[in-house]
Amino acid sequence: MRLATRLLGLLCLSAAGFVPQLAAAEKQTVCTITINSADEQKVFRRFLPEDKYEFVELVERNRSEWLASACQAKVSCDMLIVSGHYGEGNEFFAEALDVRDSLSIAELERVSCSGSCPSLFANLKEVYLFGCDTMNPHAQHTVSPEIARSFVREGRSPAEAARLAQSLGAQRGESSRDRMRLVFKDVPVIYGFSSAAPLGPVAASSLNRYFQSAGRADIGTRRPSGRLLQQFAQQGMVAARGMSAGDSLAAMRQDVCMFADTRLPDAKRLESVHELLRRPPAESRLLLDRIERYAAALGQDTRQQPEVAQALERIVGDAPTRERYLAFARDADEPRTRSRMVDVAHTLGWLSRDERRAELAATFGGLLARKSSSGTDVDLACTLNKKRDLDGLLDGVAVPAPQREDIGNAGILACMGSVEAHARVLKGLVSPADADVRIAQTYLGHRPIASADELRAVTRAITGMGSPEAQARALDTLGRHYLADRESLDMLKNLFASTRSWQVQNAIAGVLIRAEPGALAAADLVRTLREHRLKASSGDNMVDALIQRLKLS
Repeated sequence: MRLATRLLGLLCLSAAGFVPQLAAAEKQTVCTITINSADEQKVFRRFLPEDKYEFVELVERNRSEWLASACQAKVSCDMLIVSGHYGEGNEFFAEALDVRDSLSIAELERVSCSGSCPSLFANLKEVYLFGCDTMNPHAQHTVSPEIARSFVREGRSPAEAARLAQSLGAQRGESSRDRMRLVFKDVPVIYGFSSAAPLGPVAASSLNRYFQSAGRADIGTRRPSGRLLQQFAQQGMVAARGMSAGDSLAAMRQDVCMFADTRLPDAKRLESVHELLRRPPAESRLLLDRIERYAAALGQDTRQQPEVAQALERIVGDAPTRERYLAFARDADEPRTRSRMVDVAHTLGWLSRDERRAELAATFGGLLARKSSSGTDVDLACTLNKKRDLDGLLDGVAVPAPQREDIGNAGILACMGSVEAHARVLKGLVSPADADVRIAQTYLGHRPIASADELRAVTRAITGMGSPEAQARALDTLGRHYLADRESLDMLKNLFASTRSWQVQNAIAGVLIRAEPGALAAADLVRTLREHRLKASSGDNMVDALIQRLKLS
């Protein structure tokens, strides 16, 4: 009886002229997040009628809290269109340098996992991700050999260990596709690109053709559109479904959400971190970046909270888990992985300051025992010793003479405070070997030359190099030091006049344009530049820029 009465009432309302209000209530909300190009969303606006679809742009230019603002406004999206470049940092970003708007997957994970914004994505039917690799299926976390070895240490056969490692990589590799499926939980259709996506105007053209041929019949149906996928087939568009409670990756989502859910108190998070660390080390290894970020963010005030302090004490007191973790770290194939795991162990209280130093000394001692080290190794050493608290770490490590002469090994020693090794690395900057020059560049990127005498000596050595290509690379590195020494600048001016390489002249101009203006004899230098400049390739106008700067000084 009640149902009949309600239907009769609705018919009366319709007869009384309330149909527009009912139609308005049925409108679907299309949320757009336009980080880079608006081309795609403009096509959707053109073909989706205003009486059935309401568009809401979530991005507020130059306001970092725009996503939180949409949450506070209780916006509820039926469809979502995200347009932006998508890159290695797992975030959408703009092409223009003056546009600062971006959207990280970490922020989307926070919104998805924390329940802080229950309305925004709760009713999504479809998501359109117009960005490169947004649905790339390849794992971002690779399964390195130490993962299989850790299973062998636990008593598994080599064949079973290899199978477990492969399975773990599939479950915990966190491909872009899996991360999008995690964020957009239970969404029936997520469109994205498995590799390079078309630029905005190209994507808009394909969307135009799609709507002109198929209309809007497939939009909002909660089912993948074969016609849309076919239209973008050459660009690698794919469709997937958001994770559900019964998904094979649901356990991974639960672990990720533990880190992303801002509602959880720190004591509870630490209990969850402890539980993760109790699992096979191979599993916690694939969550290392999240454990690392969380542990590093624990401030001293937070650590002193009674429940947090107790949770940390339980981790510190768990000797079996500590030993398994450190055994895995010491067996890591990549020095960077080992050093990161060592730092996490120190942050959690498993290693004292001196024990951390000993572990890092063993890590780099192993590198120095090899014939040579790479620029990546040098970068790691200098990064770890950014605060100079590891100076002298390798003083007691015996390094055979041939290994000490290697520029890569010298770079590691120099990063750890060796004055003698520092001098050897500077010689590498003027080496005819390209690899040596690049390692020296890496080192000097962390430890620029501070001494005027050293800068003068390096400048003199560069002017005497025989290879124009290596000379130009060395000059590019010198240019980052903002020369103010008149003797060094005169040497470069003379080299400009004598070289037969326009690349070297271009590199010299790059050094001089950054030099202290007061140290340059502008009129004399302009004369030298004009008299001796060689014809450069089109677009290489550093000499012109230098002349213009000198004329204005």
